[in-house]
Amino acid sequence: MTTSELITPHHLQKKAVIYIRQSTLTQVIINQESLRLQYGLEQRAQSLGWRSEDIEVIDADLGFTGASAQYRTGFQDLVTKVTLGQAGIILSSDVTRLSRNCSDWYPLLDVCGYRGCLIADNDGIYDPGSANGRLLLGLKGQLSELELHTIRARDRRIAEQGSSWRACPHASHRACS
Repeated sequence: MTTSELITPHHLQKKAVIYIRQSTLTQVIINQESLRLQYGLEQRAQSLGWRSEDIEVIDADLGFTGASAQYRTGFQDLVTKVTLGQAGIILSSDVTRLSRNCSDWYPLLDVCGYRGCLIADNDGIYDPGSANGRLLLGLKGQLSELELHTIRARDRRIAEQGSSWRACPHASHRACS
């Protein structure tokens, strides 16, 4: 069993909630390895001490972007479970799966900190109620939101260039003359 000094018997009395998301239906279909790894978080929860009957998988948001929680019923369910004190830990392959929008991210961190719910990803286990955990998760949230803005800006530039861009030999991504 893998252990962490952050996980206490209090956490283990609650559920381990695994949140699984991919941004588009195409990703859901094509990125099967990513899905397999995300569902594999059940074994990680067990190795951290949770019994299989205390592990819940939320995958209702497959095919939905993390840009907003508005239409993500899985994310809303996750926040509800944390708010009600039912979750001891949230596991995600990367915390950016939870939200790419700081206006959704920081309230989740707040409620997790208040209710004593940990957050874990492939990089580690964090306590949003501690200064260090909050700092690291805050930085990850900021970077995630910046990444989303960068992706959108790139997509806008490509769309604006429209027909002046075409496929080039050798898979180059620059405009061909």
